[in-house]
Amino acid sequence: MTEATEKIDYSKTLYLPRTEFPMRAGLPDKEPQLVQRWQDMKLYKKLRESAAGRPLYVLHDGPPYANGNIHIGHALNKILKDVISRSFQMRGFDSNYVPGWDCHGLPIEWKIEEQYRAKGLDKDQVPVNEFRKECRDFAQHWIEVQTEEFKRLGIEGDFDNPYTTMNFHAEARIAGELMKFAMSGQVYRGSKPVMWSVVERTALAEAEVEYHDYESDTIWVKFPMASGSGGLADAHVVIWTTTPWTIPGNRAVAYSPRISYGLYEVTVAENDFGPQTGEKLIFADGLAEESFAKAKLAFKRLSDVTAEEFASMRLAHPLKGLGGGYEFAVPMLAGDHVIDDAGTGFVHTAPGHGREDFDAWMDAGKELAARGIETRIPFTVDDAGFLTKDAPGFGPDREGGAARVIDDNGKKGDANKAVIEALIAANALFARGRLKHSYPHSWRSKKPVIFRNTPQWFVYMDKDLGDETTLRSRALKAIDQTRFVPAAGQARLRAMIEDRPDWVLSRQRAWGVPICVFANEEGEMLKDEVVNARILEAFEAEGADAWFAEGARERFLGSRAIENWTMVMDILDVWFDSGSTHTYVLEDRPDLKWPADIYLEGSDQHRGWFHSSLLESCGTRGRAPYDAVITHGFTVDEEGRKMSKSLGNTIAPQDVMKQSGADILRLWVMTTDYWEEQRLGKNVIQTNIDAYRKLRNTIRWMLGTLAHDEGEDVPLAQMPELERLMLHRLSELDELIREGYDAFDFKHISRALLDFMVVELSAFYFDVRKDALYCDAPSSIKRKAAIQVVRTLFDCVVKWFAPMLPFTMEEAWRDRHRDCVSVHLEQFSELPEEWRNDALSKKWRKIRQVRRVVTGALEIERKEKRIGSSLEAAPVVYVVDSALCAAIEGVDMAEICITSDIDILAEEAPSTAFSLDDVKGVAVVSDRAKGKRCARSWRYTDDVGSDPEFPDVTARDAAALRELRELGRL
Repeated sequence: MTEATEKIDYSKTLYLPRTEFPMRAGLPDKEPQLVQRWQDMKLYKKLRESAAGRPLYVLHDGPPYANGNIHIGHALNKILKDVISRSFQMRGFDSNYVPGWDCHGLPIEWKIEEQYRAKGLDKDQVPVNEFRKECRDFAQHWIEVQTEEFKRLGIEGDFDNPYTTMNFHAEARIAGELMKFAMSGQVYRGSKPVMWSVVERTALAEAEVEYHDYESDTIWVKFPMASGSGGLADAHVVIWTTTPWTIPGNRAVAYSPRISYGLYEVTVAENDFGPQTGEKLIFADGLAEESFAKAKLAFKRLSDVTAEEFASMRLAHPLKGLGGGYEFAVPMLAGDHVIDDAGTGFVHTAPGHGREDFDAWMDAGKELAARGIETRIPFTVDDAGFLTKDAPGFGPDREGGAARVIDDNGKKGDANKAVIEALIAANALFARGRLKHSYPHSWRSKKPVIFRNTPQWFVYMDKDLGDETTLRSRALKAIDQTRFVPAAGQARLRAMIEDRPDWVLSRQRAWGVPICVFANEEGEMLKDEVVNARILEAFEAEGADAWFAEGARERFLGSRAIENWTMVMDILDVWFDSGSTHTYVLEDRPDLKWPADIYLEGSDQHRGWFHSSLLESCGTRGRAPYDAVITHGFTVDEEGRKMSKSLGNTIAPQDVMKQSGADILRLWVMTTDYWEEQRLGKNVIQTNIDAYRKLRNTIRWMLGTLAHDEGEDVPLAQMPELERLMLHRLSELDELIREGYDAFDFKHISRALLDFMVVELSAFYFDVRKDALYCDAPSSIKRKAAIQVVRTLFDCVVKWFAPMLPFTMEEAWRDRHRDCVSVHLEQFSELPEEWRNDALSKKWRKIRQVRRVVTGALEIERKEKRIGSSLEAAPVVYVVDSALCAAIEGVDMAEICITSDIDILAEEAPSTAFSLDDVKGVAVVSDRAKGKRCARSWRYTDDVGSDPEFPDVTARDAAALRELRELGRL
């Protein structure tokens, strides 16, 4: 060994990875810096400039509510939207994301009312526009807070120019949409039972109601016969209900012609109260035994009772005479809604307290009037839940005041008790009990609601719109023309549209867009375009506050102020607000288009924003405002439980970002099946941290290797097969990823990419090529081709991942391309068709099968400590499978298996050889490598020392060292 060689530090002669890209990500500190950098460089503006002239791709943002910090559902939703917008932006589109906020409505109004109550103030004593200003300021504050939280998630959008439902132009457009419905005859004032929140003093739409368990009082009530013949003259029809307080509103009893009924007689009564021996009662045959058992009675069946007999019956109200009321006859009505799976087979019909009751009553209106029966529907309950004068004996004239259904705190009032006691006194109670069942509650107050007949403003669902279509038929047609992801969403939304009643537009609140129409005492609306124009002009300049300003009536009516027109002071359903966003966002912004390509929200929005947007757009434009609807499920904890503060199992996105980083949260979203419920907890987060770490380390290795990239390219035909295989795999992945992004199937994309990075690159290709990349001479074609492929891999993979992990990929891209502004201004690489080589891929699948058996055998050797590195091995591989033999012929399997030598024999292996059950025809006998260990590459070969100038390295390494010296690098 010469003096020169003694001084060589071989580690400095290797092309070892060299990078400043840290192994530890430090995302919680680094991500906010990147957010600030993007803001400072005006990335959003640069994205628009770079995309000028490209086709628009528009995801219309469903507006979150501006009343608090974002939660995990917001994070999931916004991340999904951001990934979609970024992925289309990087695939040749101008994908402009405009965030929006829902600002009107009860939750904000409640918060301001709470502040008033805390100060001992009464909201009703404050000028309405002063109150509305406080609501506006409250919403604006939370818009600013949520904006910063969304940016911290890595969401890129036009946050400098978002849309809000409380913007003056938005309020004017919402009002204009209402006027379109009104002027086309689609709006009417009606009296119908609607879901009513006593606590909030307002009507509620279906989308504002959720169902919780609730314990109701149940009663069986006897309706005596007012007219009947023969054995039925002294009989009673028995009904069952879970709402005793609605008995004063009863106007009919419904039966089904499809159910078998019988007349029954009590034979034994255990109690001194209630039905007694000899009483005759009518029940559905399938429910009689259960009902009599409830009342502790023995009975016998006397005869059939037919539908024809019911049709001519008149019953007396069970409270007849109470408070001087209930003297009217109670008819029996045939109804399709009557079933015999519970109760008595009869349905107590209070048309002011149930939709089916109302429909049955209205359908029979002409017949009832012809029979001389009063068809007016009473208003038995007021907005505060008190029974009225239309409920004699329970209203304001009652001793002690009116009975109440529900109080201001959502607790059960005394109305049920009062009605039950009156029924007992009238000997009209058959039995009583309690039932725990699912019952509608307000989604805001979480308190039970009631069905209450009130005057409200509605949109017809089934009125002919002049072209032989209805709002319902238009909406159903639009659903059929819309793409749904997942597909099940289509059936869900269709079922909701098929069954929904007329749309209740009115709310009895203060904060929102008013139903800005004028009406007379008959409920007819003023249809005057000049008046409408004045209203819209004022709203555009002053917002909807103009409706509540002093002198508004005279201002808007002008010369018609002398006529008998009254301003409607109800507020529009906030779903109409958000359902109208497509007009003032998609239509009015020049950087967007109508209809949107997609709407994306949680699955609850089938009855919310998807639903109201569909109806609003179909009513005014005849089609949906979207071409596709994507829905995601909800996040639950790791045990599948709903997240709630009471259980202490909530995960705040702010905490995840503070501890681990937004890209970890984004990786979770990308790897979960967001179409269904997603689980999240410490273990799930840790799993994603582990996956991220492997991904980051692979990127780091590529960056380190590319520090030696001199930009030389090797023609495809001159590349080794392994490099051509990697280019083929990129071609395959490119197709998969583009299709995955088109299908919004991010789990498929992320799984394929993570597996590719960890299994195919880190554990296979990079592992195999490290020797050539580190040790080969500068002129080596193999080394140049490998660096070229690593360069291509890096550029493709980082761009593919950029929509999903924008912070990490920005950091990696700028580490590699220091003069580049941002990876997010790049486009996905267009890969040459010639890279695709299915035959080569098929061959290498076989080669890797053989390799897998070899590495399995070497792993045992390592565990048994017979070898340390795989370079200490020289296995003998027995291959009897002809296809595998053909595949590995001519391939340097020692290089592929990372051993110093290898012997391939086409013969049967000894019985002690290692094999894998799923790779037939291959077995391995392990052996140690012969020769000397190279001081530079650590391979064991017989040619170490063959070059006297470099006696402790292989001939390959000696040639590389000589070349490095000639280049002045040694």
